[in-house]
Amino acid sequence: MSSTEVYTETRASESNVSLAVRGRPAHPSQGGDGARKSFDKGGDVELAQLGVGEGVPSSSGEPSAGKTSPAPDRTRQEAAHARAQFAACCFTLFLAGWNDGTTGPLLFRIQEHYHVGYAVVSLIFIFNCLGFVSAAAANVHLTDKLGFGTVMVLGSAAQCVGYALDAPAPPFPVLVLAFAVNGFGIALQDAGANGFVASMKDNAQSKMGVLHAAYGAGALCAPLAATRFSTMPHWSYHFLIALGLAVLNTVSLVLAFRLKTQEATADQAHGKYRQIFRLREVHLLAFFVLAYVGVEVTLGGWIVTYFRHDRGGGDAIGYVSSGFFGGLMLGRVCLLWVNQKLGERRAIYVYTVLAIALELVVWRVPSLIGGSVAVSLVGVLLGPVYPLVMNHAARVLPHWLLTGSIGWIAGFGQAGSAFLPFLTGVVASRAGIWALQPLIVAMMALMLVLWFLVPGAPRRVD
Repeated sequence: MSSTEVYTETRASESNVSLAVRGRPAHPSQGGDGARKSFDKGGDVELAQLGVGEGVPSSSGEPSAGKTSPAPDRTRQEAAHARAQFAACCFTLFLAGWNDGTTGPLLFRIQEHYHVGYAVVSLIFIFNCLGFVSAAAANVHLTDKLGFGTVMVLGSAAQCVGYALDAPAPPFPVLVLAFAVNGFGIALQDAGANGFVASMKDNAQSKMGVLHAAYGAGALCAPLAATRFSTMPHWSYHFLIALGLAVLNTVSLVLAFRLKTQEATADQAHGKYRQIFRLREVHLLAFFVLAYVGVEVTLGGWIVTYFRHDRGGGDAIGYVSSGFFGGLMLGRVCLLWVNQKLGERRAIYVYTVLAIALELVVWRVPSLIGGSVAVSLVGVLLGPVYPLVMNHAARVLPHWLLTGSIGWIAGFGQAGSAFLPFLTGVVASRAGIWALQPLIVAMMALMLVLWFLVPGAPRRVD
């Protein structure tokens, strides 16, 4: 099914669309029509369109011929549960945005507290990267073994541990270890939430935009608080706010997904890995997302330091990070109609070229105010890119491998949020923080090349 299709919701269709627990083998040739899915015990939790009079599957996965469609009150209850699940995914992305929006305003304070330079402080990014890559590699196996709901809660619990370690401003080695634990948790949840929403049949494209607007909202709010804490003696207490949000996130995931599990064999998991990694599209999309996320987090994380040292900004310059992530959020909501007009592929080309032009303004025009405005506009243009990529993945990848594939793409891509900021720190320690801008422009140009290589249509997979 094309992810660019727009569905018109009516009262009649609402009564026919429900979230059902259906037992079905993973490969479409073994039953069903290859509907997109995530995981549940004894089968899959999938978004399915149930027509009036269609039989509801039994718990064993075999249709019951004598059963008819759920009663209207049951349909409303399931629709409410589906909305709760989507809301839980949005809050998960809000917390991921909060995490990414925190680093920039606190980075210079971490340097002051631990007396470290650009290269050493960048270790927090590289350890974060280790967490992301570990989660990307383990995601398919964990989801097959433990189930979608359990893996989401596991990821949220890892975030709680990471923030609890960060809050007392521990020794620097413990701090970077906490970033690794946090990265592992975020990557598991990011993969799960993206796979879940991409699998939706009901207006997945718009919901993907809303999901990632929630990320932008979190990244917008975090610098507002982090900038305040950066001027306080107990700057690390900012992580107590994140810890509270992580606990709330854990509770919401437990209530929404109820720790559903799936029993899967090692052979099934191994077979999925083999099929996923044979897909050229998966690797191209993963590297594109790595470059994109790297640009996004590097700008949000290092732009404050850049303006402080290269443009003479004061303590309030931390709010520039909020401007960037606020633009990110607005772009993901306000440019939905532009995405539909241009189409996925053309929209990403247009947004990236315009973002490069604005980044050249930040680089070459020595104006603090002008640069701050340009950074916010870059956020607006980059905002829709990630949801568009996820929608494109849902269109070109095999449906029975969609959740695992998106899990790998999102998890591997999140490593960009650690790799490129770390590279920036290493380069800045030798050449100066001014090197941020040419590095960002080069990575945006790489995004254009990678997007050109990504197939525009699905290919047959045997």
